[in-house]
Amino acid sequence: ARAFAERGFAAASVRDIVGPVGMLPGSLYCHFATKEALLAAVYREGVERIGGAVDAAVAPLADPWQRLEAACVAHLTSLLDQTDYSQVVIRVRPSDAPAAAVELVALRDAYEKRFARLVAALPLARRTDRSMLRLLLVGALNWSQTWYREGGGATPAQIARRFVGVLRSSAAA
Repeated sequence: ARAFAERGFAAASVRDIVGPVGMLPGSLYCHFATKEALLAAVYREGVERIGGAVDAAVAPLADPWQRLEAACVAHLTSLLDQTDYSQVVIRVRPSDAPAAAVELVALRDAYEKRFARLVAALPLARRTDRSMLRLLLVGALNWSQTWYREGGGATPAQIARRFVGVLRSSAAA
């Protein structure tokens, strides 16, 4: 995860990946058929960690807006925690590893279904395009890693709450 997070998929060599753990480059292939298979496993772990945080955050809540807000807080906090796994999830694109693209897209889509369900439960004006609302929200949350600076004002939780507040004030029924 660290090599992919620091160098990106293409630039991370097998030596970069196995060196820190004391493995020989060829030994990687006893565990993973390809570098792309390793990327998919790292990506899956990152998605599962973020998904677990989101699921735990929304589980005790019943109100749809509170559930969405809790999901956004957990999502953004997880993305901005700067762990190697979260960095792989937000920085490695499926097009970076064409051989793993189908699996990476499936993992992303499965994760985003959480947000589709949360948005579907919101009391919104009839004219609201829920799919676009979800894409807008998740895109804004994911893009924050490019401009967010720790200690620069708002916390990840405050930013997530403000995003949901803006959506709620303009899209609520």
